[in-house]
Amino acid sequence: MKKIILSSLAILALSSVAINASEIKLYQDANGQVWTKAGEGRTEIKSKKTSVFAKSSKLNFSGQAFVGYTAHDYKDGEIGNSGTNYQADKNSFELRRGYFQLKAYLMDDPKSYYRITFDVKQKAAGFDGDSIVTRAKYAYINLNEVLPFTSLEIGLAHRPWHDYEEHNAWLYRSISEILVEDHNGAHLSNSADLGVMAKTRTKYLDADIGVFNGEGYHELQNKGDGLSLEWRFTGHLLGTHGKPTKTTYLDASFYGQYNVKHYDHTVGAKTDWDDLRFYGFHAVYNMPEFLFAAQYITSDDTAQNSTYVSKGAGSGYSANTEVRLGNEKRYKMLARYDSWTPEVVSGAKKYEQKTYIVGASWEQNSNIEWVANATITDNESGKNGTASPREAYNGTAYMITAEVKF
Repeated sequence: MKKIILSSLAILALSSVAINASEIKLYQDANGQVWTKAGEGRTEIKSKKTSVFAKSSKLNFSGQAFVGYTAHDYKDGEIGNSGTNYQADKNSFELRRGYFQLKAYLMDDPKSYYRITFDVKQKAAGFDGDSIVTRAKYAYINLNEVLPFTSLEIGLAHRPWHDYEEHNAWLYRSISEILVEDHNGAHLSNSADLGVMAKTRTKYLDADIGVFNGEGYHELQNKGDGLSLEWRFTGHLLGTHGKPTKTTYLDASFYGQYNVKHYDHTVGAKTDWDDLRFYGFHAVYNMPEFLFAAQYITSDDTAQNSTYVSKGAGSGYSANTEVRLGNEKRYKMLARYDSWTPEVVSGAKKYEQKTYIVGASWEQNSNIEWVANATITDNESGKNGTASPREAYNGTAYMITAEVKF
């Protein structure tokens, strides 16, 4: 039997040299011997592999998902204008993110590619309302080294700030968005938009500068009258770049957005458009065992009418920390605090929106990390004790999350 197997392997090795692999057909007889020619008592071995065809030198597939369960325990006694409680407690399983990504390498330069990323999202009410749908998150071409140390993203591309913070400072997008995006925080900007961004990378300085439509990837495009100039400048003060569990780095950043005619407000029969202008300052210190980050954001009131303020106007800050334990830093404890104070019309009382997050995580392997946390929402009342717009959500959310990536 061993001789049969060895002879079969020898025939296959010789055949692979002399014959194009795509033309080889293999046959097997009743004794298990493999042949390259058809004959009596021989059965063709059918391949079960499916080929992938593409007009590019290389394709790269990857994916990421945040699967979780949340139990909401809303605070009792929060009364709305209708005289009823704002929110009822609820418990639910959730698919918070479901990414599938393709990169196609189209040029000789391995850092130039086309990328498209699809995201699974719970759809809001409307046509086919409440369905879980798939939408485009990114769809751009990346051109490497168009200038020294500088590449270009063109299309539905990254915005300058979000991706940096989520990879270098706040590492738990699975349980909360960053301050500039979070609904109980500043809620000023999301992470992708149609436009073009230049990305400069050096040892001591990063610079991302882009021009976009300004609405973001899940809003109606061009509903305003102008475009958005957006930027991030990050100094790597130690000359090292972020690999949280492997390197020590100290970064300081200045970021912001100047979005012309972005928000609409209707007063009587007239509609006014306000600019969105915000600026942020951020710092992070990381070593393999520990991380601490803090930031401050201010957003201008550009309204020209005294009866309202610009949507998004206000100021706030955020701080977060992470402690990592174990030889491979697989066990982590995390905490975060957010504060955002919206601008209000003259004579009204300002109210603060506050969020506290505490939790722990366990990295099971390179593909799966488990996170358990509690998120406490504690928003103040408005003028004369009346409920503020976000006070309805006061309470605690208990969350279990599996972060999956491949």
